[in-house]
Amino acid sequence: MATGRVWAAAFSDAREFQRRDSARCGHGHSQARSAALSRGCRSVRIASRGRAADRLRGARESDEVAAAALIARAYPGSDVEPAPGESLWDGTYPSDGTCYAASFDGVAIVCDRRLMEHRPSLMPPHLLAAGGGDRVFFHVMHSVSDALTFAVWEGGVLVRSLSLSPDSGIVENIGAPYEFEASFWAGEHPVESYPWWGEDQPPYPLAFHPLELGEEALRAFAGFVLEGCLLPDDVDADAVPLHGFRVTDPDGPDPVRVRAELEQRVAAMRLRSHTTIQFGASHGQDGA
Repeated sequence: MATGRVWAAAFSDAREFQRRDSARCGHGHSQARSAALSRGCRSVRIASRGRAADRLRGARESDEVAAAALIARAYPGSDVEPAPGESLWDGTYPSDGTCYAASFDGVAIVCDRRLMEHRPSLMPPHLLAAGGGDRVFFHVMHSVSDALTFAVWEGGVLVRSLSLSPDSGIVENIGAPYEFEASFWAGEHPVESYPWWGEDQPPYPLAFHPLELGEEALRAFAGFVLEGCLLPDDVDADAVPLHGFRVTDPDGPDPVRVRAELEQRVAAMRLRSHTTIQFGASHGQDGA
């Protein structure tokens, strides 16, 4: 197991304590919903005229026709069908084959796991152009691997891109860091150790935890966070509606079937691992 993966597993316990603290902040997100972040990838792409946060604070009714057109432009040639919608908070974690989108005055949103496949500097032009706006903010966090990617384009030009994780290190670091990043790079947010991790736990490979910086990036450019306490000026992501769409590539495999097959393989691996452990335990530590 890679060092970063060891850390990702160990650090999830510490984040659970943080989630318990955030559940007492009174911001309306339950502990159970906050804990859902630990189970996968959160992704969002926001195109806006000016600051997205200013426009999202009053965003309560999306143009469904414009949202459908946005998805069609983002995934040309794909079959697009309507699906149940979600709030912005929940919509950042879409299921396979489903994406969420919204079109408000001056801001367009797309949430889709497939976005995480793209390195910002290699982002397809049609994905950047979809939704218009003079600023595009791209944000992906994967809590299983502690991975963060965020990027900002101004007027179609990539001005900042950061992609990193404990396993891969810094994959991409383009442009000058923003002010909210400074304290992280200065070492003011080290990953603290906990006694139950044991003395043999290797030091965290990065100077800070990527998901903590990711929350600050999300607040700076989108005005909301997925974990932690809401500040008075934060956007209530639960109140921002998104339309749901089922997007299928007619020439590609069905994502639901691919996910089901993957889950079956993982379940089989776990069963074999459990059986091996039980067999070994029944014969003692030395196998005799």
